[in-house]
Amino acid sequence: MDTRVVLVNGARQCGKSTLIARIGREIEATWRSLDRPETRQAAIYDPSEFVLSDGPLVIDEVQRVPELLLAIKETVDADSRPGRFLLTGSAHVMALRSVPDALPGRIETIELWPLSQGEIDGAPDGFVDAAFEHGPGLRYTGTESRDGYIERIARGGFPEAVARVGKRRARFFSSYISDLINRDVMELSEIERTTEMFALTNLVAARSGQLLVPATLGSELGLPRDTVTRYLRLLEEVFLIKRIPAWSRNLTSRAVGTPKVIMVDSGIATHLCGADTRALRTPNGPVGPLLESFVTAEVARQLTWADQEIRMYHYRTRDNVEVDIVLENNRHQVIAIEVKAATTVKGEDFRGLRHLADRLGDDLLAGYVLYTGTETLPFGPKFRAVPIDALWNLRP
Repeated sequence: MDTRVVLVNGARQCGKSTLIARIGREIEATWRSLDRPETRQAAIYDPSEFVLSDGPLVIDEVQRVPELLLAIKETVDADSRPGRFLLTGSAHVMALRSVPDALPGRIETIELWPLSQGEIDGAPDGFVDAAFEHGPGLRYTGTESRDGYIERIARGGFPEAVARVGKRRARFFSSYISDLINRDVMELSEIERTTEMFALTNLVAARSGQLLVPATLGSELGLPRDTVTRYLRLLEEVFLIKRIPAWSRNLTSRAVGTPKVIMVDSGIATHLCGADTRALRTPNGPVGPLLESFVTAEVARQLTWADQEIRMYHYRTRDNVEVDIVLENNRHQVIAIEVKAATTVKGEDFRGLRHLADRLGDDLLAGYVLYTGTETLPFGPKFRAVPIDALWNLRP
């Protein structure tokens, strides 16, 4: 480590503690978990004494005693050696209102997601880098069936869920959501009634991949807009949902600035929708929105290890022309992606991509329709239909 403090942030049960324990053993660090009541009480009683250590110190679930961050600041300012502290948090620690602005310039934050499909399969997970490298020259022959995609959506990426099937997996999801709201959310903020938070969580899951409009959600739930906005922020802080900001670059005054929302894990989203693999296979099942959310989350994971700094957006106009995913690098080059649950692709599936190409010109490197078929097919000089499993099977 070349930074004084490293913070690994991510959802509960996504593997943070397992990863950090392995690193901690390698660097012979002292381990302190704030999930233990006695350890937490010691940290609260004397934060300055708690963070003293001759060697590297691991503090697990640091958001539980945010006062430690000021004590860590004092320690690393007095001794600026890299690798002093390795922290984990199951909430967006630096965004919490109870956290002082203690560590600018001293901390590097790494966001850890549930397992990607490549991590589960031992595959390369190199689609994003390959897309910016090859553009329309990208080629891939898929091997996954539509049923295979449905299984992946319902499974998600939490290690405990990956290891389970059927009712055992459903019980994990139920317990996870209940514990997250009754423990972590309540710890972050005193909410009036947890039943309202559960109802909102279910409603957001049903709208995963759609525009996030707090007033509309509030109207459906009978809650004030401000309450919904506060609850959504809490769900973000515990890594249950993620907002995808709108993209415009001022290309058209008719672009919509409203963000979209996805559930961080497709297995959680499927469970909250009351669906399973059988329901997803039915003609009227919610496979389309859940597949879009699944793909968006897989792409978002890859941005954390991509060779370039790449930002992710969505695009939509007031005329309902939309592009599911817009990826832009620091040179303002763009990869645009549409997601389709069908095994075949038609010319009209590229409508939003062509609309964007007309406005971007050479800045659009390529437009892809990711679909459940197996062939990479050309639909014009910059446009390709690409199998979805290219996401985790392509190498840069």
